[in-house]
Amino acid sequence: MRKRFMGIAGVASLLVLATIFVAAQTQKLTPPATRQDNVREVIHGVEIVDPYRWLEDQQSPETRKWVEDQNAYTNAMLDHLPVRQRAFGRLWQLVNYESQGAPYIENGYYFFSHRGAGQDLWSFYRRKGVHGPNELLLDPLPLSPDHTTSISNARSTQDARLMLYSIRKGGEDETELHILDMQTHHDLADVMPRALYLGYTWKKDGSGFFYGKSNREVGKRIYYHQLGTNPASDPELFGKGYGPDTWVTPYASRDGRYLLVDVSKGWASNEIFIKNLQRDSGFEPLITGLNAHFNVDFAGNFLIVMTDLDAPRYRILKVDLNHPERANWKEIVPQAADAIQGFSLVGNRLYVNYLHNVVTHISIFSMEGNALGEVNLPGNGTADISGNYAEDEGVLTFSSYTEPYTSYRYFASTGKRELWYRIPVPFRSEQFTTEQIWYKSKDGTKVPMSLIHKKGLQPNGHIPTILYGYGGFDVSLTPGFDPFIAWWIEQGGLYAVANLRGGSEFGEAWHRAGMLDKKQNVFDDFIAAAEWLIKNKYTTSDKLAIRGGSNGGLLVGAAMTQRPELFHAVDCWHPDLDMVRYYKFTKNNNPPALLEYGNAEDPEQFKYLYAYSPYQHVKPGTKYPATLIISGDADTRVPPEQARKMLARLQAATTSGLPVLLLYDTKAGHSGGKPLKKIIEDDALELSFLAWQLGMK
Repeated sequence: MRKRFMGIAGVASLLVLATIFVAAQTQKLTPPATRQDNVREVIHGVEIVDPYRWLEDQQSPETRKWVEDQNAYTNAMLDHLPVRQRAFGRLWQLVNYESQGAPYIENGYYFFSHRGAGQDLWSFYRRKGVHGPNELLLDPLPLSPDHTTSISNARSTQDARLMLYSIRKGGEDETELHILDMQTHHDLADVMPRALYLGYTWKKDGSGFFYGKSNREVGKRIYYHQLGTNPASDPELFGKGYGPDTWVTPYASRDGRYLLVDVSKGWASNEIFIKNLQRDSGFEPLITGLNAHFNVDFAGNFLIVMTDLDAPRYRILKVDLNHPERANWKEIVPQAADAIQGFSLVGNRLYVNYLHNVVTHISIFSMEGNALGEVNLPGNGTADISGNYAEDEGVLTFSSYTEPYTSYRYFASTGKRELWYRIPVPFRSEQFTTEQIWYKSKDGTKVPMSLIHKKGLQPNGHIPTILYGYGGFDVSLTPGFDPFIAWWIEQGGLYAVANLRGGSEFGEAWHRAGMLDKKQNVFDDFIAAAEWLIKNKYTTSDKLAIRGGSNGGLLVGAAMTQRPELFHAVDCWHPDLDMVRYYKFTKNNNPPALLEYGNAEDPEQFKYLYAYSPYQHVKPGTKYPATLIISGDADTRVPPEQARKMLARLQAATTSGLPVLLLYDTKAGHSGGKPLKKIIEDDALELSFLAWQLGMK
């Protein structure tokens, strides 16, 4: 019995587990019984019957007992699979090595994350110069005996004297903020209490920092903390008048002159306000009242702005902060055929990331917009450049589905790169390939899909296949190495990634075509991808699984309820599933998501949410695919009650005889919360479930 499945240890759970194991020897396993209470309510004239409303109460003894019983059932179903231990062994080989993240540079120091071989969590180091000794700054391992407390978002002052960092317990989005004195290697007395922080930025002289924080009573605000003072008395600088569906994030210019605030209204638009820190004045609106995105960075007395205003595939503008009126904005990089994904400023040059058919290309421009060529990348995959506007040296990172993550020192003046760190993954990249195909969705829209597999793999109609997607929140699915994928394709399987509408692979129009009342397009794109794989003889419904998490969990939930016969297995983690009651769940979790999905409190938005909400469309007597749903108590972004209710409803409804299982962790959440070994154990469990159901040999 693995304790990682157990929510609250107790004799009752042990007895349930023992009973299930005994039953396994004599008869087919059946899931634990779940009480139905059939709560009825009328919403906008539609009667809704909710048989498992009681499972929304996370802390009730009945819910806790139910979670333990379900975990015990999952244990009994999957622990006996021989492939599970083999999968764990190989996955452990694919991650059990010394690993190092890409650095950032301050005052001659390279700051970087590091994880030793077999180490559960990432520590944080610095190095004076390229060849200096590594200096340990932050070690999360002593913070919790089970290694579920982690450190993240470490940012140094410009003089490399102080380090501001987050401590996260479990998988919560909420963190504490601490400050390390890097000369004494001791924390300052200043501790920012547990909260949902929305970014932080140092004042130039390191005497304090600006930060965004979400407060359930007053909303989201920008504050300033002066070192040595009580955080409870930090002055509020910005945010009054904004509702809970708005995020506010501060950015201070490196020259100390300006503080900028990004006001994001969901994932569809934002506004920019600015404050001159050298004057005793308030914030002034810089970019407001426009239904578009504005991604900005400082370049001396100018602001470089990436926007989809009048350019759905984005363009780059230059704004003089002495004359910031819109009439004075200058376009320096126009919209092109490929969508811009981002930009960076290094060595007085502008680096623009384009996505050409889901592969990164980086073009170089002068600050006036003159083309200076392309960055020479190691291959076809995902790449990025980061650094500071006034410094020649930056950092280039690269990865693909078959090439592990690599980072380089990059020099703007020469375009040369020098290897910083290549992750030593024992994976034979040369034996595998990625091919891209295009297929038509239900309405005729062409959608790309990447097929990752062994070289020489030929369609035979029987390849065990995992189809993965996301399709939302302006997120592009670009190539990146993942041990989960590596294991699957090493066994001869096919891993397919569909670039659905709702993402930003082709600009804002692609995003908006998959949000709000257009969300059904995303599900249609995903279903069409599955149909293409079957039609083109790669696989059959009996050999096809779908996988997705968070918004991707909603995706696979909708796909399985709309076309249950099309798939044999579903791997669904931290999912949104009850879209009718979602607005009630998310008031304290992620209100901006309502601007992406819609709010069922609104009669018009209720119509399209109810039309696809997976939980309301589970039909008794239907042959549903084998299903594994993963969630946990500490998910403070996607409320886990949705996973619990969906699991119960599927177990009661399905007539396929295939298992419907829950993996539920009381400490894990949307932001992780698992030590390395536990991550690998859970990945091995997912892979063994999928390999078992798809008959992988």
